[in-house]
Amino acid sequence: MTADKELGLRPSQSDQDTAPGTAVYTTATGTLQTQRGLSPRHVQLMAIGGSIGVGLWVGVGGVLSKAGPLSLVLGYMFWGLFFIWPLNLCVAEMCAYLPIRGSIFELASRYVDPALGFAMGWTYFFAGTMLVCTEYSAVATIIQYWNADINPAVWIAVAMASCIAINLVAVKFYGEAEFIMASFKVVLLFGLCFLTVVTMAGGNPQRDAYGFRNWGDGNFMHPFYTDGPTGNFLGWWEVVIYAAFTIAGPDLVALAAGEIQNPRRTIPRVAKLIFYRLVGFYVVGVLCVGIICSSRDPGLLGAIQTGEPGAGSSPWVIGIKNLGIDVLPHIINAMILLSGWSCGNAYLYSASRTLYGLAQDRQAPKFFLKCTKAGVPIYCVLAVSLITCITFLVADSGSTKVFFWFVDLTTAALIMTYVMMFITFIGWYRARTAQGMDPASLPYRAPLAPFSAYGGLGLGLLALLFVGWNSFVPWDVRDFITSYFGVAWGPFMFVLWKIVKKTKLVNPAEADLISGKAEVDEECRHWEEGGIEEVEKERLAQMNVVRRCWERMW
Repeated sequence: MTADKELGLRPSQSDQDTAPGTAVYTTATGTLQTQRGLSPRHVQLMAIGGSIGVGLWVGVGGVLSKAGPLSLVLGYMFWGLFFIWPLNLCVAEMCAYLPIRGSIFELASRYVDPALGFAMGWTYFFAGTMLVCTEYSAVATIIQYWNADINPAVWIAVAMASCIAINLVAVKFYGEAEFIMASFKVVLLFGLCFLTVVTMAGGNPQRDAYGFRNWGDGNFMHPFYTDGPTGNFLGWWEVVIYAAFTIAGPDLVALAAGEIQNPRRTIPRVAKLIFYRLVGFYVVGVLCVGIICSSRDPGLLGAIQTGEPGAGSSPWVIGIKNLGIDVLPHIINAMILLSGWSCGNAYLYSASRTLYGLAQDRQAPKFFLKCTKAGVPIYCVLAVSLITCITFLVADSGSTKVFFWFVDLTTAALIMTYVMMFITFIGWYRARTAQGMDPASLPYRAPLAPFSAYGGLGLGLLALLFVGWNSFVPWDVRDFITSYFGVAWGPFMFVLWKIVKKTKLVNPAEADLISGKAEVDEECRHWEEGGIEEVEKERLAQMNVVRRCWERMW
């Protein structure tokens, strides 16, 4: 049974005053629930820009210097195309069929084991909360580029207060804020890639057509940790692990499934565009950064070694400075600051919705189900914000150092969550096959499934095994703990719930594929029975009236 059905989901009496498809839903006891206030354009920009944070602008310089530009491109391409792409498609199939509140954690409990849903939910909650901390500390780091005299804790407090404010208003306003900030990030990435193409062809103050010069003299690949081909491979693997941190999976869209308008059309559309997002944003982005900045640039190596804050250690800024372009570094730093702010905002949303979903499945305290009239789980937002106060550690330990602590803590937890998503899809595939569900009845089917899921699962397990490989020799306790904490956290939570609740693996022939579907069908009827077309016709008619009036005036 889904939480919606168990709680007796029904529209509230105020539905008649709301727009179609955005009714304020309550439980049978009158408890307010989240609303479908995220439009398709909100979701598209969440998927495209929600994950573009400071890691792609600043932290990428570290792996560029370790592995070289070719390894950077190959590492991002490998992780994106063989892990993230199939993961998005598999999750889209499940969530398009049943876009319920509680999202994929509820589905894991149904199709595999309730203990898996518990473990996945709390693992992602940990990862999402650490990501919020990562971005808050990044904001403090970036602002120090302009002013290093003010304690970075001040900037963390400012970032935290603004993100809390945005997340406490109605979800549609959160969607608008994220739409605007994600749009700026997309523009920044396009602008930097365009700048790279122009300057490499000679369009720079020095009139230097440098082309692929920074790849020359054997600089396209660097051996890391050891010499020879083994060192080249380890450098490439270091990029793969870093890509696992910077390239987001389908988590934001999956968590928002219960708040998306027309989810059975929107979710597949977002999933189908993932290939172009991966290639257009990440692969092309890291290709350009390896062109405009040498992996052996003294400024880059010096900034990394000294921990220079903000854009000062960004390979984009260093490359632009080397070309004699002086006006852009401050602009880019401001855009990078906005990226960190946006990601902190996005993952505060995702972590709070994870906690809300866990509470719906009775895997978190019941008071986290409390929602405002605008459909915001207020106690979930406040709980995540309280935990992220650990970011104030930067006041004593330094913002750059604390930033990389959170990066290490987040990476393994994210990979662990994605591995559990693959396991959930395999359980879903076995269940619908065993119960004779017609694949043609699904709103969307993942291509090459289930083979793509098995391949992604194997790659994810391999990444978890070697996520902190370089902490063993020489032995580093801190690096080992931060790298492998997420690896231990997931299985620990699974075993804990297994022991406490004595759960059993779900028999595919008995898995629940139905509960909650009737409620979702009722919510989605407005869009699926032509409501969208009628609204669009009305909007076009209004625009035509305005156009005719304008023409008559002139």
